[in-house]
Amino acid sequence: MIIYQVLPRIWGKGKFADWDKKAFDYLKSLGVNAIWYTGVIRHASGKPFVKGDPGSPYSIEDYRDVNPYLAVDPDNRMQEFSMLVARTHEAGLKVIIDLVPNHVSPDCQDVPVYDRYDYDWSDTRKIDYSKKEAWDAMLDIALYWADLEVDGMRCDMVEMVPQEFMGWLISEVRRKYPDFLFIGEVYNKDNYRAYIQNVGFDLLYDKSGLYDILRAIICNGASARNITRNWQSLQDLQPHMLNFLENHDEQRFASRWFAGDASKAFPALAVGALFNGASYMIYAGQEVGEAAPEGVEGRTSIFNWTKSKSLSILYEYLHACKQLESDNLKLLCGYRKLFSLLSDPVFSEGFNYDLCWCNSILTGFDPEKHFAFLRYKSLPLKHKAEAVLVVCNFSDYPTDMKINLPEDLRAKKELAWLPAKVDVSVSAWGYSPVHL
Repeated sequence: MIIYQVLPRIWGKGKFADWDKKAFDYLKSLGVNAIWYTGVIRHASGKPFVKGDPGSPYSIEDYRDVNPYLAVDPDNRMQEFSMLVARTHEAGLKVIIDLVPNHVSPDCQDVPVYDRYDYDWSDTRKIDYSKKEAWDAMLDIALYWADLEVDGMRCDMVEMVPQEFMGWLISEVRRKYPDFLFIGEVYNKDNYRAYIQNVGFDLLYDKSGLYDILRAIICNGASARNITRNWQSLQDLQPHMLNFLENHDEQRFASRWFAGDASKAFPALAVGALFNGASYMIYAGQEVGEAAPEGVEGRTSIFNWTKSKSLSILYEYLHACKQLESDNLKLLCGYRKLFSLLSDPVFSEGFNYDLCWCNSILTGFDPEKHFAFLRYKSLPLKHKAEAVLVVCNFSDYPTDMKINLPEDLRAKKELAWLPAKVDVSVSAWGYSPVHL
């Protein structure tokens, strides 16, 4: 699954209606198959406690309403949302929205709350799950959106609500909607297994695993060996991970607080999207190098009215045939090329093999800066497999290397045809997929 996260209020004129066939066709050209419309459910706005203007999408005022400012006709906003869902489905894409189970706006009447808030979230109050009516109300809310044909929910800060409640909610929703998708924002890696196997989430953010590792490699020169360590620690949980380089909580990759150069993303994208069969998330504008210069420390604000320059240019590119700058277009083409690989069954269905342990600097491979893996899939009616070698270069220097494919890999009957060594050239901050 490739998920595209977007705040509708910063796309086009900021209306549901701006999501049209041209927008959907564009996302499909990236390989996207689900859209996370962030900030749809009605949040508090224009009140003394609100942070920024129009305020945070996570200070929920009414769980069964959408934000009036997202509709062309605010009085007709629920019908406009339903039309958005229908258009998204007609395009062959799934609809994901937020479920915020930890806190609400201070003036929300939907659930019982404590008279306190977590951290500095002063525009919220914490939901009181000691009361059964809180459980019942949240289930009713989840089913309300499922009845409106929403396909799934990204569940905010789930480690701050009882696991028993989340497990019950998920199982109850799936009684009526067995395929409803639940994505959990979980940060403690020690909790991953419980939230997948016991609570029932389909996907979890791998923020504290792969995201933090890739960021450390890019920004601090950390060892690429840590990618292998993370993969080994996750083991059978890997298909349940949601990998990313950006989301609304994190700094933009192209900002000076992160990489400072959008073109450096490709080896990290290749690892996150191609290595281990996990799902992937793109944050709107990432693919054209959005750096959020108007934001705070490289983040696109979720609290204030903001205008993303890159998204404005992208919208005009799609709707008014205006050309992208050459660097933006080159970046976008690179994203399309990389994610197009996922249509190949070797990546979408195949097995992976980490090649770093059997390669060394003697062959031009630097395990501190390079990462290599094989994806393969048995071919029906044939005694061999399709195989693609991928090599990623997290350094400022192009490199030529001779990648070893070890005997134990070639001992597999369907891979016996593989060569013992493969010559590969990789550009600086690039990746090379080699179809064998």
